[in-house]
Amino acid sequence: MSEENKEENVKKKDQEITKPLEKKSEASTEELKEITVEEKLEKTEEKLLRSLAEIENQRRRFEKEIKDAFEFGSFNFAKESLAILDNLQRAKEAIKNDEKLKENKDLNRFLDNITILEKDLISIFEKNRIKKIEAKDKKFDPNFHQAMSEINDDKREPGTILLEIQSGYMLGDRLLRPSLVSVSKKKTSKDQENIDKNEQK
Repeated sequence: MSEENKEENVKKKDQEITKPLEKKSEASTEELKEITVEEKLEKTEEKLLRSLAEIENQRRRFEKEIKDAFEFGSFNFAKESLAILDNLQRAKEAIKNDEKLKENKDLNRFLDNITILEKDLISIFEKNRIKKIEAKDKKFDPNFHQAMSEINDDKREPGTILLEIQSGYMLGDRLLRPSLVSVSKKKTSKDQENIDKNEQK
């Protein structure tokens, strides 16, 4: 065997040994590439889902803020407008009870005009979701009523509203102002003692 043949054989053997190693290293780099591409895809998908969730949360927050701003603005306006209705009702009562005005022949016509204004205002309130809280003869509820006084009444269940001093109103589900009321209570022994003392005097 010549020297050249020997060298060729050695080269062939070297190639046979190194070829599988090269193939293995190529395969492992391809696997690494595949893993990293999959991982990148997963990470990108995660980021995308987080971004979409954040955008949705932000959209909801903005909607709520807009709604709250609108309701808060209308809430204050509605609350201030109740004073107009209160003043109309007070004026009507004051005119009815004025001795000098009772003699005026046009009094009833004037009171009718005030009543029309009052009804128009109540109608505007109702169209804008402002409703009066029904209080008379209802059970006292601290969420809607504010007790201004207690009245002894053994015929009624304690905590029944006997008198409405000032009407309360709701704006949708929100309380604009509570009804100011007088509530029934049972006579206690102390109350009875006070009554007896007053009668003795």
